[in-house]
Amino acid sequence: NKAKIVERIAEIVLARKLPPLLDINDESTDDVRVALELKADADEQMVMAYLFKHTPLQTNFAVNMTCLVPSQREDVGHPERLDLRQILRHFLHFRLEVVTRRLEYELATLTRRIHVLEGFEKVFDALDAIIKLIRSSDGKTDAATKITKRFDLNAEQTDAILELKVYRLARLEILIIRDELADKRQQVQDMAELLQHENQRWNVVRDEIKEVQQAYGNPKRHPRRTRIESVADEIEYSEDDFIIEENCVVLVSRDGWIKRQKEVRDATTTRLREGDSLLTALAGSTKATGVFFTNFGTAYTCRLIDAPASTGYGEPIQRHFKLKDGERVVAALSLDPRVTPAIASSQSGAVPRTHALAVSSDGYALRFSIAPFAEPSTRSGRRFARLAKNAEIVGVARVDTTGVVIAATKSARAILCKSDEINFLSGPGKGVMLLKLSKSPTGRDEILGFVVSGERRQRLTVETSRGATQTISTAKYGISERGGKGRQLLQRGQFLRVAPASVEIPSLGENGE
Repeated sequence: NKAKIVERIAEIVLARKLPPLLDINDESTDDVRVALELKADADEQMVMAYLFKHTPLQTNFAVNMTCLVPSQREDVGHPERLDLRQILRHFLHFRLEVVTRRLEYELATLTRRIHVLEGFEKVFDALDAIIKLIRSSDGKTDAATKITKRFDLNAEQTDAILELKVYRLARLEILIIRDELADKRQQVQDMAELLQHENQRWNVVRDEIKEVQQAYGNPKRHPRRTRIESVADEIEYSEDDFIIEENCVVLVSRDGWIKRQKEVRDATTTRLREGDSLLTALAGSTKATGVFFTNFGTAYTCRLIDAPASTGYGEPIQRHFKLKDGERVVAALSLDPRVTPAIASSQSGAVPRTHALAVSSDGYALRFSIAPFAEPSTRSGRRFARLAKNAEIVGVARVDTTGVVIAATKSARAILCKSDEINFLSGPGKGVMLLKLSKSPTGRDEILGFVVSGERRQRLTVETSRGATQTISTAKYGISERGGKGRQLLQRGQFLRVAPASVEIPSLGENGE
C-alpha cells in the first residue's frame, strides 16, 4: 500500500528519527514514484536499510508450511509441517508418480491400438471374402458373428473392421497400417522399459523440469519473474548508526506527556497542557537512555532520541510503552554517564555508587540497581518492585552517597532515617518497613511522598489541610532509625500532598558536575 508507506516515512521525517532524511514527496502518476530528499553527506544505503527495517517498504512474514503428506492409504493424507527441502522432495516424487501413471495410460492406449491394427493386418488380404460375407449377412450383428468365427478375431477387432471406411481398402493403406503397427510396437517396448526401470523415469522427470525452466525461468525472456537470491551481502546497521550524537533534554509532565528539545534554558517556560505540570527533565546524549518509573513498580526504558522532538505538548508516553489502567510515571532518570555515573558495581554483590531508592504508599522502601534498566526495554517494561495489594510506588529517587530519607504520611507523621538502613535488593521485591502506619479516624494512613537529602540538604515540603505548608528537613528534626512510627508534626489537621519541587535542568559537564 503506497499511501501507508509514504505516511510511515513521513512520520519518521517529522519525528527526526532518521536525521539524514529531510523530506519525502509522492511524485506518482501512472507509475509509482516516491522521491526521498537526503542531506548532501547522507549514506543512501544506510537510509534505505533503515526504511526497509522500520517501514512497510520491505515486509517479512512467516510461512506455515503444513501440508497433507501421503500415507499408506492412497486416499488419506496426514498433516505434517515441512521445510522447503522436504516439500521439494515430495514434489519430485509426485512428478515421478505423474510420469508413471501417464506412461501406464499411454501403454494401455497403444496396446489397444496395436490390437486393432493386428486385426486389420490379418484380414487385409481377404478383403474380398470379408465384403462377400458382409453383403450376404442380414445385418451388422450377423456380419460380425460370421467374421469373428471365420477369421478368429475378437469383438473389438471385428467392430473396427466393420467401421472401416471404404477408401481405406486401397492397396497402399496396408503399408501405412504396417508402418503404424511397427511404430506403435516400438513405443510399447520403450514404455515397458521405462516402467521397468525407475532411474529412467527420473530422467524423464528431470527433462520435463528443464523444459519448464527454459520456458518460464529464463530471466531474459521473463525479466519480471521473481528471483531467489542470497542475502548474505545485505548491509547491516545498528540503530545507533542512524542517531546523530548531540545533547538534548527530555521533558516529562505529571500527566505522562513527553517531548524532546535540543536545549531548555528555563523549564518553567515550557509549553504544557492546561492543568498539567512538569515532573522532571532528563538531559543527556541522543544515544543515551532514560528510564521511567511508574506507581505500579515497573520501569520502562527508551533512548532519549525516541522521545518526540516538539516545542508543543509532545505526546503521551503510552504511545511508546504499554501502561496499564491507572498506571502513571512517578519519576524518571537519565542514564547518560555524565548525568548518572557509576551505576554498575565494581565487585559482584557490591552496592553501586549510584543506585535508586523507592518508597511505596504502605510504608515499605527498597534500594535497587539502575544497571539492569540501562538498555531499552520492551513495551511491557521491567519490574523493579513487587507491591502489596492496593499499594503504589509514591516515588523513586537517585542515591549517590549515604543520605537521609525524609518521608511524610497523610496523618501528618514523618520519619527521617539514613538511606543505608534500607536493604539493597538484587531483584524486584517488597523491601523493608520504612515507617509503621496506623489507622486513623478517616481510614488507614499512607505515605504521600519522600526525598533523599544528601550533600545539598534537600527538604520535603508538604501542604496541610489547614491551607498552610510545612517544611521537613534535617536541620529542623533529628534522625531516627527506620521502622518506627516517626514523629507527629501536627496536632490538628492532616497533610494533603507533597508540594512539587522546582525542576532543574541537569548539567552535562564532565562527570555530571
